[in-house]
Amino acid sequence: MKDGGRLSAAIEVLSEVFDRHRPVQLALRDWGASHRFAGSGDRTVIGNLVFDALRHKASLGARVGSRDPRLLVLATYVFTWENGLERLQTVLSEDLHAPDALSEAEEAALKADVSDEILPHDAADVPDWLWPSFEKQFGEKAVVEGRALAQRAPIDLRVNTLKSDREKLHKRLAHAGAEATSITPTALRIAPKPGAGRMPHVQAEEGYRKGWFELQDEASQIAAALAGAKPGEQVLDLCAGGGGKTLALAAAMENKGQIYAYDADRLRLAPIHERLQRSGVRNVQVKDPASSDLEALKGQMDLVFIDAPCSGTGVWRRRPDSKWKLTEKALEDRLIEQRKVLENACMFVKPGGRIAYATCSLLPEENADQVSRFLGENEDFKLTPVIDDWERMFGPDHLPTYISDRGELTLTPASTDTDGFFFALLKREP
Repeated sequence: MKDGGRLSAAIEVLSEVFDRHRPVQLALRDWGASHRFAGSGDRTVIGNLVFDALRHKASLGARVGSRDPRLLVLATYVFTWENGLERLQTVLSEDLHAPDALSEAEEAALKADVSDEILPHDAADVPDWLWPSFEKQFGEKAVVEGRALAQRAPIDLRVNTLKSDREKLHKRLAHAGAEATSITPTALRIAPKPGAGRMPHVQAEEGYRKGWFELQDEASQIAAALAGAKPGEQVLDLCAGGGGKTLALAAAMENKGQIYAYDADRLRLAPIHERLQRSGVRNVQVKDPASSDLEALKGQMDLVFIDAPCSGTGVWRRRPDSKWKLTEKALEDRLIEQRKVLENACMFVKPGGRIAYATCSLLPEENADQVSRFLGENEDFKLTPVIDDWERMFGPDHLPTYISDRGELTLTPASTDTDGFFFALLKREP
């Protein structure tokens, strides 16, 4: 396929997403299934166009005066991919499978310079109803932070120290463009490719099959490290999901002690079994919610790790469609779930033990506000500042920008080059 046909396909897929409210991955999959002639390279380019149009839906829409799928895809090709208007017009005229030629109105929109007229929340590609929360969190940096969340994400890898080390893995993955990150000693990163670029399929690597590494954003690795799980401790991963942080905690504990991996949704928990086996982890008990309970763990845990259900605003780089689907009702539901899981965690923490509360959200309602509520209702817990642990583990050269006065940590793409992530450590008095 040439670029014209790829543009037509991207417009078709994005129209399905907008008009029929279909999940973008499902719309792309179904398009590929019904257009077998499209090769993997074509599907990559089409997917990149669709996802970039979603990433910059507000800013491109404000720039061209429309959020119509056709104009958004064309604007992505012209502006985000830096092909320019002349190149687009050539593609539209030379490819029989290309979209129709530009109308006079479309051409004028793609020529217009309205950058000074774009509202801050549109410039940041943040839904307008969430903008007050972003301004509360980031102040004058809110636009910068929003724009960073609208960029493509890298592939981050966590070296499994039970089986490998970063230097060895770096050499193995040099051909894929993997480089050491600047914060954690366990992370490697493959930078995102621009435009039509294709990212490597790292799960096909020998090292992945042998359990030498896992896919995990560096923000999650930082949170797992700051939780401070030590060999021999008793740990409950209360919202374990697919087990990414469970595996990181197990490696930090050197397979010593015990981790109980639990999630209220057994479907989210299902992938953990294969990952545990591949990674060589032996100190994890998976607690299936359908066949077991946590009664025996009450008052016994040195650490309860909560990767709380949240809005996912911190991972918009990876799931750009989710930012436009998030609703006020969905956010309120997450807030209720967070309160419940924090309340539930209390009963498992022994005196002197701690709760690590983390979200992949950048909204204060889900983060600092929840911590404040919890502390107000549980006087036997105190917030433990994490900055000293940060310096001890990662050194003083890359201190985080967003550390609250009382010690909570917020990571962002713009400030730490990671996904957006919140972390707080709460200690129960002995």
